[in-house]
Amino acid sequence: MNNKELITELAQRSGHTQDETQKMVNTVIDAMGKCFEVNEPVSIAGFGTFDVKKRLERILVNPGTGQRMLVPPKLVLNFKPASSIKERLKSGGQADE
Repeated sequence: MNNKELITELAQRSGHTQDETQKMVNTVIDAMGKCFEVNEPVSIAGFGTFDVKKRLERILVNPGTGQRMLVPPKLVLNFKPASSIKERLKSGGQADE
């Protein structure tokens, strides 16, 4: 599902126009981005938790040349799904209804 399909689906389900829905989605994404900038996790009940983790410095070896390279530390975005989402995926994507 791409952005346009998501906006269309959300607009149909919520009864709002696509423009209003696009503004709401952009607002949520901007708010999440601001939280990530200050290293604050974002938890969405029933969906999961997004958080920023630091990936440590490490050494990689190019298998073709044997050359060793130092990869600097960096921040990465991590997602941990809620247990209800995990269970739904384990059962083949069927909802528990």
